[in-house]
Amino acid sequence: MKAHLIGIDVGTGSTKTVLVDETGSVVATAVSQEYPLVSSRPGWAEQDPEHWWQAAIAGVRQVIGSSGVSPSSIRAVGLSGQMHGSVFLDRDNRVVRPAILWCDQRTADACAWITRTVGKKRLIELVSNPALTGFTAPKIIWVRTHEPRTYERISKVLLPKDYVRFRLTGEFATDVSDASGTLLLDVRRRRWSTDMLRLLAIPREWMPSCHESTAVTGAVTKIAAEVTGIPEGTPVVGGGDQAAQAVGSGIVRRGLVSVTIGTSGVVFAHSDRPRTDPLGRLHTFCHAVPGKWHLMGVMLSAGGALRWLRDLCCDEEKRQAQQASVDSYELMTARASEIPAGAEGVSFLPYLSGERTPHADPHARGAFIGLSLRHTRAYLIRAVMEGVGFGLRDSLDIIRDLGIPMESIRLSGGGARSAVWRRMLCDMFNAPVCAMTVAESASHGAALLAGVGAGVFPDVPAACDTLATSDRMDPVPDTARRFERLYRYWGGLYPKLKTSFRAAARLS
Repeated sequence: MKAHLIGIDVGTGSTKTVLVDETGSVVATAVSQEYPLVSSRPGWAEQDPEHWWQAAIAGVRQVIGSSGVSPSSIRAVGLSGQMHGSVFLDRDNRVVRPAILWCDQRTADACAWITRTVGKKRLIELVSNPALTGFTAPKIIWVRTHEPRTYERISKVLLPKDYVRFRLTGEFATDVSDASGTLLLDVRRRRWSTDMLRLLAIPREWMPSCHESTAVTGAVTKIAAEVTGIPEGTPVVGGGDQAAQAVGSGIVRRGLVSVTIGTSGVVFAHSDRPRTDPLGRLHTFCHAVPGKWHLMGVMLSAGGALRWLRDLCCDEEKRQAQQASVDSYELMTARASEIPAGAEGVSFLPYLSGERTPHADPHARGAFIGLSLRHTRAYLIRAVMEGVGFGLRDSLDIIRDLGIPMESIRLSGGGARSAVWRRMLCDMFNAPVCAMTVAESASHGAALLAGVGAGVFPDVPAACDTLATSDRMDPVPDTARRFERLYRYWGGLYPKLKTSFRAAARLS
C-alpha cells in the first residue's frame, strides 16, 4: 500500500491541508473557510484557537474523503502555523483568553521593558534577536501587566500550531523553528534560554518541550482520531509556517532564497550557521532542517494588504468573480496589469499593522500618496501590489548587503499564483525568479517534514528533491531600471511620514 502524509498549515486567514503521497506528489488539497481576525482596538489582532481546531478537522476530513485513500495508509501528520501567537491555557488546559497574534502591535511598552531589563546587546547574545512587538515573550509581559487575573490562571503558553498539536496528541510540545520567534529560545544552541526566562520571570514549566522540526512529538489520540478520521497512534511532527514554507519551496541549501506572499510577506535565506544582522533588521531563527538556520525579513501586511483593499472597495470584482467562478484576486490583478509601472504617481506604504523589517515600527501605518481625480480603483490595486513588492525588496537588499549568496529566488504563497505579480516582482528585484508548482508550500512542507519523521524520506533535502518549480522568469531591463528609480522614491516616503505616524497613534 502506498504511504500518505498529511500537512496542516494553521494560517491567519484560513487553514490549508494537503495529502501527499510517498513521492511527494499532492493527492488532495483543502482550504478551510476564512475565520475571523478580531481587531477590537487599533493595532490589536486576536483569534479564537477553537476556530483553528475546527478548521483542521474539516480540512483533514475533506482531503481524506476527496482522495478516496484508505486512512490506514496515513503514516504521519505534519503541522505548520502562523508564528509568535500566544495561546494561554489554565491548569485544566482550557483557553483563558483569545490568542494574541503575530501582527498584534500592543506590546511596544513591553518590548521597551524587555530591552531595558535584559539589555540590547545581551538580547542578541541570548536569543539572537531584538525584542519586537510580534514576538511571544512581549505578549506574556503585556498580559502580566494589563490582565493580572488572567496571568494568574496561566499554566501553559502554546504557539498556534502547537495548540492544534495538543488537540491531536494531548502533548505539550513545540519545535525549534517556531520557538525561535518567541524571544525565549537560545537560537544558537537550539534550546529554551534559561537566562532569558529567569530575567523575564516567566516560569519554565509554562513552556512546552522543544524539539527539532522532524522529531515525532506525540501520536493522534483516540478522541482526535474519532473527529478527524486519522488513525489513532499516527505520529505528529511540525514546524513554524515560514520554515515549513521554506521546506515546501526547497530552501534547504546554501544560495537559495524564497519570497512568500501570504497574509504577511517573508524573505527567507538558508544559512549553514547562525548569522545575525548587526542592526537587528532581519530575524535569525532555527531552520526546520536539523542543525541549520535561516535569516528572515518579515513585512506584516503583504497579501493581507491586497485582501484589505478587496474587502474595502472591490465589491465589483468580487461580484464578477463569483459570476465567472474565478478568484476575485485574479480580476483585481488583471485590472492592475492595465496600469503602467509606478501607477502614474500613486504610491502605497503597506504598513497597515505596523512593520517589522526593516523599520521595526509598531506605529507605522498604511498610506496612499499621490492620489488625484484621475486615479481609479485599478490604480489603487496597482499601487498596493507595488508597495508590497518594494517592501519585500527592502529585505532582499539587506540579505545582499550581508554577503549571503542568492543564486535563486523562489516565489510561493497566494500572491505567487498571480502571473501579474510574479512578473512585477521579477522586475522589481532585478533578478531571475521561479514559482513553486505547489500552491500551498507551508502545508506541503509540513507534510514533507512528517515524511522525514516517519522515515518515508531519509532527510529534509531528500524530501525536497521531490519538489518542482515553474519555468524561470528573467527581468526586463527597461522595466527593472524604471522600478529601480521608483523604489528609490518609495524608500524615501516612510522617513518623511514616521513622525506623522507616531502622532496619529497618539490620537487613536
